[in-house]
Amino acid sequence: MVSSSYSNLLDLASGESPSFGRMPHRLPRIMTVAGIISDLDDDPADSVCSDSSSSSVPKDRIIIVANQLPIRVHRKPDYEGWDFFWDEDSLLHQLKDGLGEDEVEVLYVGCLKEDIHPNEQDDISQILLEKFKCVPTFIPPELFSRFYHGFCKQQLWPLFHYMLPLSPDLGGRFDRSLWQAYVSVNKIFADRILEVISPEDDFVWVHDYHLMVLPTFLRKRFNRVKLGFFLHSPFPSSEIYKTLPVREELLRALLNSDLIGFHTFDYARHFLSCCSRMLGLSYESKRGYIGLEYYGRTVSIKILPVGIHMGQLQSVLSLPETEAKVVELIKQFTERGRIMLLGVDDMDIFKGITLKLLALEQLLLQHQEWRGKVVLVQIANPARGRGKDVQEVQAETYSTVKRINETFGQPGYEPVILIDEPLKFFERVAYYMVAECCLVTAVRDGMNLIPYEYIISRQGNEKLNNAVGLVPSSSKKSMLVVSEFIGCSPSLSGAIRVNPWNIDAVADAMDCALEMPEPEKELRHEKHCKYVSSHDVGYWAHSFLQDLRRTCKDHICRRCWGIGFGLGFRVVALDPNFRKLSMEHIVSAYRRTKTRAILLDYDGTLMPQASIDKSPSSKSIDILNSLCRDKNNLVFLVSARSRQTLTEWFSPCEKLGIAAEHGYFFRMRREDKWETCVPVADCSWKQTAEPVMKLYTETTDGSTIEDKETGLVWCYEDADPDFGSCQAKELLDHLESVLANDPVSVKSGQNIVEVKPQGVSKGLVAERLLSTMEEKGMVPDFVLCIGDDRSDEDMFEVITRNMAGSSLAQMAEVFACTVGRKPSKAKYYLDDTVEIVRLMQGLASVSEQAFPVS
Repeated sequence: MVSSSYSNLLDLASGESPSFGRMPHRLPRIMTVAGIISDLDDDPADSVCSDSSSSSVPKDRIIIVANQLPIRVHRKPDYEGWDFFWDEDSLLHQLKDGLGEDEVEVLYVGCLKEDIHPNEQDDISQILLEKFKCVPTFIPPELFSRFYHGFCKQQLWPLFHYMLPLSPDLGGRFDRSLWQAYVSVNKIFADRILEVISPEDDFVWVHDYHLMVLPTFLRKRFNRVKLGFFLHSPFPSSEIYKTLPVREELLRALLNSDLIGFHTFDYARHFLSCCSRMLGLSYESKRGYIGLEYYGRTVSIKILPVGIHMGQLQSVLSLPETEAKVVELIKQFTERGRIMLLGVDDMDIFKGITLKLLALEQLLLQHQEWRGKVVLVQIANPARGRGKDVQEVQAETYSTVKRINETFGQPGYEPVILIDEPLKFFERVAYYMVAECCLVTAVRDGMNLIPYEYIISRQGNEKLNNAVGLVPSSSKKSMLVVSEFIGCSPSLSGAIRVNPWNIDAVADAMDCALEMPEPEKELRHEKHCKYVSSHDVGYWAHSFLQDLRRTCKDHICRRCWGIGFGLGFRVVALDPNFRKLSMEHIVSAYRRTKTRAILLDYDGTLMPQASIDKSPSSKSIDILNSLCRDKNNLVFLVSARSRQTLTEWFSPCEKLGIAAEHGYFFRMRREDKWETCVPVADCSWKQTAEPVMKLYTETTDGSTIEDKETGLVWCYEDADPDFGSCQAKELLDHLESVLANDPVSVKSGQNIVEVKPQGVSKGLVAERLLSTMEEKGMVPDFVLCIGDDRSDEDMFEVITRNMAGSSLAQMAEVFACTVGRKPSKAKYYLDDTVEIVRLMQGLASVSEQAFPVS
C-alpha cells in the first residue's frame, strides 16, 4: 500500500544500482517499474564524496537534461527500423552553438517523442549515442502519461501559470498517484544520468518544471555534482505556489542545484519569496550576483531571458521557399490593400487568443476606417496538453472568429483568418515578413520568443527586401503589441505593452500601432533588433555555463555531508577544518584539564530560538550549578538580554558569571556588583532613535521594540518575512543616518535591528575574562565557547586568536563551537540546542563525580 507521507514516499523505491564513470561502450537498457523508484533513503554515509583526483579531460563536458531530446524520429517506410534527425527548432539543439564545440562537449539526456518497443531500445540507444551524443530515457507509456499529461500538465503547468485548483475542472486537484509518477520518472532520469556522468568533471544542466526533483537524486549520489537548473515557465507568487501540497519538497529539490535560472526578475523574486516564507531562507546580492545560503552551500540565482538562434532564422530567411511564400502573401494581402496583423499562439487557455479576437472586434466597431483593410491572421498551434480546457478554448475561438467574420466580412474580405494546422518554420517566417504588427496577448506565459522571431524576420535580407518592395537603403520597421504578463515583455521597451484582459486598451494599442508615424516605428525596430541580435540563444547558454562554472569553482575545496531523508535530503558543505564536536573528545579533554573557562550564549544555544517561553528550565539551572560548583571551572553566560532579565532568570546560580547586553554589563558571581566593560555610555541618542523605531513599529504589523539600559532593539520576528526584512533594511539605513555623529553602532541580526554603544561586543567579554584569569594566575588549559549567531562570532575570533598567546596554557584544549552546520569562525559545530544541552549535561556529570553535592 502506498504511503501518504511525502517524506517517506521514496522508501517504496526499487531499481538497479547504476554504474559510475564515463559512458560504457554499450548502453544497457534501464529496467523500469511503474512505481516509486529511489535509493534516497539509504544511509547518508553511502553518499559519494570522493576526495580522489579526477581524471583529466581535454575539455569540459556538459550533460543537458530535458523531458525531450532534440531529435526527430520517423519510422522507416518498411517498418524495419527508425530514422533520426536533429530537431532544428529545439532550443536544446540551438544552445549548443553558444557553448563552443571546441571548448565544451555536449551530451543530451531525455525522452524520444515516439514510443520505442523494449526490444529495440538497446540498439537505438547505441545509434543515438554514437551519431548524436544523445542518451534516450525510456519511460513506460502508462507511467509517462501520468507523469506528463497528469502531474506536469494538469497540476504544475496550470499552477505555475497562476491557475488555482478551485475545482476538479478548473486547474485540477492534487492527485497523489500522479505525484508518485512524477517522482518515479525523475528517478529514472537520474539513473540514466548516473550511467554516463563523470561526477568530478561534468556539468549537468537540467531544464524546466518536468524535472524539478531531479537535482535531489543527483545531489544524493554525488554530493559535489556541478548542477544547474533553468525554469522556462513562470514561477508563481508565494500565495499561489503555497497551495501546492508538495511545495517544500519541490523547493528543497531545486535548492540542491548550484545555479537556478529564471527568465525575469519577477519569476526569481517569487521563488525567493517562497524560500523566505516557507523555508525561512534569506538571500543577498554580492557584487551583482544573487545568492541563497543553504546549509553552507551558496545557491546562485540567475536572471537572463533566453533568445533565438540567429543563424537558423537567417538561413530560413534565405530559403527560396520562404521568398516564394512571401511573394504569395504579398499578393494575397498587400497588393489588395490589406494590412496584416499577426498572432502566433498555442491553442491553450493561457495564450489569450479569444481576448485578442475580442479586441479586434472592438477595433472594427470603434474605427470603421479599418474595416475592409485590417486582417488578423491567427496561427493557432496545436496545444501541448489535452483536456476539457483545450476543447473549450477551441470552441470559443471558432465561434468568435465566425461571429466577427459574419459581422464585418465583405465579399473577398474576412477580418480574421484562422490557421489551425501546424505550419513549417519557413511559412511562419513568411507571415512575419508581411505582417505590419505582431500581437502577443497571452494572459500568462514564460518567455515567448514569437516577438523576437518577428523582429529579426522584419529585418529580412536583400532578396526578401526586394520581394516586399523595400529599396536597399530604406530603414526597416516592426510594431509589437505585447502582454505585460509574458517573459519577454521587460526586454522589449519599444513595444506597446497591454493588459490583455482590458479589451478596450488592446484595441487602442492596435490602432496606435497602425497609426504610428513611420520614423518612430523604425526607431523602435532598430532598438529591438540590436537587443535581440546581441542576446541570442548562444549568448544565453554561454552566460549560464559561465555562471555555473563560477558557482562551482570551490566545490573541490569543500567537505560535504548528506543529511535528511526522501525529498528532504540536502547536502551540508563546510570548510575542511570544520567538524562536529565529538562528545568523547571533549569529555576526555575536560577530565584531564585543571583550569577551565566556559562561555555560553543563551538564546539559540541553551534555549531554542523558536521557544515562546524564553526563561531557563530547572534542568538548565541544575546543569549550570553543577558546572559552577566545580572549582576548576569559571562559567560565564554571555547574552544580549538585559541585566534585569538575566538576574531574575539565573538568581539560583550563585557562582555563575553573567555578561548582559552583549557584555556591556558583567559580573563574576551573583554577589558581585555589576561592572562595565567600557566607560559608562551616554544614552542621549535614544531620544533620536526611539521615535524612528516607533514609526517603523507602527507601520510594520508584528514588530516590537525592546528598550535596554544601553541599547534599543527592533524585532520583526512575528512580522511578514518579506515586508519585515524590507523594513529592517530601511530602518538600518535610517538609523545610521540620524545617528551618524553618536557613539553607537547600528547592526542587523536574526530578525532584529539593534543599536548599542560602540566598542561593545561579546568578543570584548571573552578578552576580559581571559585577561582576568591570567591576572589571577589561572591560565586556562581548557576553553569552551558556544554560540549560534553573528554576535557570537566575535567570541570565536578572540578565542582562536588567543590560542597562540599568553592568556592560554601552551597546550590548551580549545573548543569554539557554533550551533548548526554553517560557515563560522568556530572550528566545531553541534546540530541544535538539544545536542548542546546533552553536551553540557555530560560535562556536568563529570564535575558532579569530582565535586559531589554535599
